[in-house]
Amino acid sequence: MLKEKFIRNLAIDNGINRRSFLTGATMFGLGAVTTAVVEGCSGGSLMSTTPVAAAASTDTAANILTAALIAESLAITTYYTALSTQAVITDPNLAGSGGTAVNVSASGSQVNVAYLQGALLEEVSHAQTLRSLLGLAIDGSADAGAGIPQKFYFPNGTFASLAGFLPVLIALETAFIGAYMTAVEEFASMAAGFNGFSSTQANPASSGTNLTQADLILYAKVASSILGVEAEHRALARGIPAVTLGSPTYADINLIPANNLNYESSAGFTGLITSVSGDSSTTAAAALGPFISAGPNPVAVATVAAQSSFSSVVSASVAANVSGSIPAAE
Repeated sequence: MLKEKFIRNLAIDNGINRRSFLTGATMFGLGAVTTAVVEGCSGGSLMSTTPVAAAASTDTAANILTAALIAESLAITTYYTALSTQAVITDPNLAGSGGTAVNVSASGSQVNVAYLQGALLEEVSHAQTLRSLLGLAIDGSADAGAGIPQKFYFPNGTFASLAGFLPVLIALETAFIGAYMTAVEEFASMAAGFNGFSSTQANPASSGTNLTQADLILYAKVASSILGVEAEHRALARGIPAVTLGSPTYADINLIPANNLNYESSAGFTGLITSVSGDSSTTAAAALGPFISAGPNPVAVATVAAQSSFSSVVSASVAANVSGSIPAAE
């Protein structure tokens, strides 16, 4: 089961009630969670890839990419559900009373709703990139066959109000940042053959081939570019509530300043799925475990058709201004 000290690192600012956050883990245990993530590396179209000659005590490139895709699917589900749930989106800090994600009321904040919409589109783009690196259909139609969860489980009250949603979102974005920081380190270690990581890594997108050193270096660069966006998401989420210097607390979190870190944190992670320290509780798989193991409040991942356009929750003006692609290799 997840350790209290690790959750303290994940739920930054004590934004989540630890008991509710741990519900999934305490009911189903860490083993099932880790197994669920690892199986995503061996199911569906990934079955035909060449075995990776890496040490058993380290993650593989396929492990990292699959864990990241699971995290992005969770992020998509989180943003999409918030934008589509009346109890969250009608908060005065978002679309306001009577408003929706695509029709913000006069009492709401078009800017804050646009942030959530932009974040949703960015997470969709990240997932598409990861699918292409894994050799999966970018529209998500092959995700289930590859072991990517099609349902996630949220703490009680997550989508009952903005005050319930925001701490969960901040904790998740903090975990995503830590996961991508760890991915950068692990891809770099693979490229260098350092700390037990093998530079011989199967290419999930091309059966029978291995990734080159240049590929691994590029993947580290791609992971860092996504990390930067997730860090923006964390700060922007902290800027949603209308707090003041005199009253900076919302949902038990001090939100001033929204950009409150000198340096981003790896959240104490020592691996994405396999920990180099041998402590399985300090992996990204463990951190996301309560959202993956069957528990209360299941939310289905948006359908492939919905993920193709998100027209029901994203304004055309926002979609037209969200752009950019993965960085090019040097």
